[in-house]
Amino acid sequence: MKNSYVHHICIQTNSYSETIEFYKRTLGFEVVQESPDFHGREFNTWLRLGTFYIELQTGKQSEFLAQVNSNSEGLVHFCIWVENLKFEVERLQKMNVHFIKKNDEIIYQVENGCLCKLIAPEGTIIELRNNQGI
Repeated sequence: MKNSYVHHICIQTNSYSETIEFYKRTLGFEVVQESPDFHGREFNTWLRLGTFYIELQTGKQSEFLAQVNSNSEGLVHFCIWVENLKFEVERLQKMNVHFIKKNDEIIYQVENGCLCKLIAPEGTIIELRNNQGI
């Protein structure tokens, strides 16, 4: 897979309006395409942050999607690198974003940097990190 990269992840939601506003207003994604009535779904929408995309879709007609469980197999979270983590956390706190705390702290140290985790309306865990390394 030479010259390959991750293009997008797909997130499904029961709360489309709330979820799309969260990614736009809270994390700075922009809507690049919104397709109503897409293959039995109310919406299939593409959001972009830099070169990273989220394909956001509702469940199929009359389908209620089960909630995400962080103790299951598969994708647990995705991470966005931010230049100033403290600034971003302060900005997000003013927006009443739901953070996952560790030892009662929003920002905490990991091996080679600091991070925090927040939860999107549909349950996706999003990590914000101030270190680009692994």
